[in-house]
Amino acid sequence: MHQTATPPSHHAPSLRTVLAHDADELASKLTNWQQRYDQVSAGRFSGALTERQLPQLQVFRESLSQAVRQSCRVWPDAIWFGLPDHDTATRINGRQAADNTLMVRPGDVEFELVTPSAYSIYGIVASRQLLEDAAQRHGCRIDWQQVQAAEVLQVDASARAACLRTLSAALPPGAAYAVDGAAAADARVVAPGAGRLPAGAGASGDAGYAWQDGVLSSLLDLLDRSCGEPVASPSLQRRRRVVEHVRAYIDAHMADHAALTVPLLCQQVHVSRRTLQYCFEDVLGMSPLLYMRMMRLNGARRELLDQGAGRAAIGDVADAWGMSNFSQFSSDYRKLFGECPSAAMRARRTQ
Repeated sequence: MHQTATPPSHHAPSLRTVLAHDADELASKLTNWQQRYDQVSAGRFSGALTERQLPQLQVFRESLSQAVRQSCRVWPDAIWFGLPDHDTATRINGRQAADNTLMVRPGDVEFELVTPSAYSIYGIVASRQLLEDAAQRHGCRIDWQQVQAAEVLQVDASARAACLRTLSAALPPGAAYAVDGAAAADARVVAPGAGRLPAGAGASGDAGYAWQDGVLSSLLDLLDRSCGEPVASPSLQRRRRVVEHVRAYIDAHMADHAALTVPLLCQQVHVSRRTLQYCFEDVLGMSPLLYMRMMRLNGARRELLDQGAGRAAIGDVADAWGMSNFSQFSSDYRKLFGECPSAAMRARRTQ
């Protein structure tokens, strides 16, 4: 995890855009979230984050070129709402969120997203008090306990489209960057105030709240015409428990390659190999073996890029993550991240 999740600062820049060529680096740029991103599809990563905020409200658009497993936690006393800007399915805590849905999670509660390649999503994070006050002004009667308990809400298609248009206006296109695998710039760019703001949506004074009112109004209209998805089925809850148990065992034995075989994992949760495969594919969209390989490779990359880490040799880092065959590690690393392990060491030295 990165920074401690706290409410947004009163002095944070109103609008900024960040580019990154590492998934976990992009995760660290979203203000006042605790996050960790693990890249799971092969190829060089390119990501962009455009973010705008006031003391009790944060809106952002995040674009990612590769599939990513995200572990997220929003600042306390807030609610996060997630709207992918296309119909590509997203997994939230193992649950599919597709057409005409709104993802929801309360603050200070960890949740997991698995997002596909060429993906972009709008996010709104608002304090509970701000939402309740706005609902009262607009005459909306919303069951906030039900909203916070939900993972996925079914919403009206026209209201969802209107909300996306409002978010696009609050995060002007001039401040965003198209993301593709051929992005040229390698520099990590932070651009406060990039792009042109919509008329009347300045960064300070009364005008600074024009975009807040628009976002809150469109969000409340969306919630006013929503209905909660049924609670996760018993079968999904069971699959989640199996995956959670196995992942805890994997995390505790990550450095021991011999201890992480599929038959041994099956023994830990008393299921067949086929059942374990189905559980992982339903919850995470990948097999147990692929999950282990991705976590090891991302863990090694995180350590190679870590400025605070020691000057350990690449082979030692790989071995510490249970990958003792150096040539196989180098090959797998290059296939996943589109560069050799030594490139991460060079990047660390130049930062």
